[in-house]
Amino acid sequence: MGAVGRRYSVGMEFLPYFQSRRTELIALLQKLVKLESPSSDKKAVDACSAFMVKQLRDLEARVTCLPQKEIGDLTLAEFPGIRGKDTGDRTLLLAHTDTVWPIGTIRHMPYSIQGNAVNGPGVLDMKSGLVMIIAALQALRKQNLMPRHPIAVFLNSYEEVGNAATDRLIRDAAANSGRVLCLEPALTRGGLKLRRKGRLVVRLEASGKAAHAGNPELGISAIDELTSQLRAIRRLRSQSLTLNTGFIQGGQAANVVAEHAWTLLDIRFWTPKQERRVRNHIQEARPLLPGASISWSIERHTPPMEHTPGSANLLARIRRIARSMGLELPGGKTGGGSDASIAAQLGIPTIDGLGPEGGGIHAESEHILLSSLIERTALLARLLLEL
Repeated sequence: MGAVGRRYSVGMEFLPYFQSRRTELIALLQKLVKLESPSSDKKAVDACSAFMVKQLRDLEARVTCLPQKEIGDLTLAEFPGIRGKDTGDRTLLLAHTDTVWPIGTIRHMPYSIQGNAVNGPGVLDMKSGLVMIIAALQALRKQNLMPRHPIAVFLNSYEEVGNAATDRLIRDAAANSGRVLCLEPALTRGGLKLRRKGRLVVRLEASGKAAHAGNPELGISAIDELTSQLRAIRRLRSQSLTLNTGFIQGGQAANVVAEHAWTLLDIRFWTPKQERRVRNHIQEARPLLPGASISWSIERHTPPMEHTPGSANLLARIRRIARSMGLELPGGKTGGGSDASIAAQLGIPTIDGLGPEGGGIHAESEHILLSSLIERTALLARLLLEL
């Protein structure tokens, strides 16, 4: 963007600007969607990240690549602002390059445009968010507009699965920032995500004693112990604390009392108090069958994203800017987690859901609304200048 630039003026209207560049946005989105990038395929997701790195370097970003052995490489790109290069009050953008779709999905779920809908694997979650970042930054550079504060972009390659090392890097990036904007998809009617549920992925293992099914009293069924534990923990469920038994495995044959069994649970909650309730249950749980043993382990933790006073002030500023562009941004909440939850845990003002509207997330009907992509990119450009 260069060290010298002019400030935003009322005469610079971003909506018409991006409407006139509709074809460019579509072309960039098509390239990214066709770069299939499932979380577990390091080679594929690294190729998508490398494409983004090239785009960012073309914009004269200072790019730091963070190589990873087991997962896709991570990226931090930095741009200066009018107030210098001090990172303490910078704007941090969070996005991810990975998707849930395996390589080859594009063959039966092709990229296509039907009226106002753009379809394809990962188009909503969140290749369109990547397009918004590049397009907004390109607009500032082409118009020689200097943002008020420095900008940082953190690209996660493993967001859909989650990784403790990645979470630490996100916290480090957020700790050096004054505000965090996450480019996950919008809620219905363009709503921003102000709250997100926290999440625990818990592995429960049960062990017993094998025996012939003709004499079950000689054995201890790990499956019976496991199901008893599941009934106990399900009593924690409420309208706001949910539990899903996502995977279960155990035993070896119908005529053998199962010696081992295990399950994965997805537990979601709105508040730290609810999380403590779950953790207390896990810590205090004991075997329910004589002679059985159990073990619990937390495979994945995402804290709840709570709406803080700092986030409320940031939301008010974003809404004022949006209204000046003729856009209304309702607020809402969602049960899913994102990298915004990691940043918000530090108390940094954080707003999520700044990506475009669409539907069919993680489903074959995944799509975005092209008109929303244009509007949200224009809004992002304004936010980068004025926040």
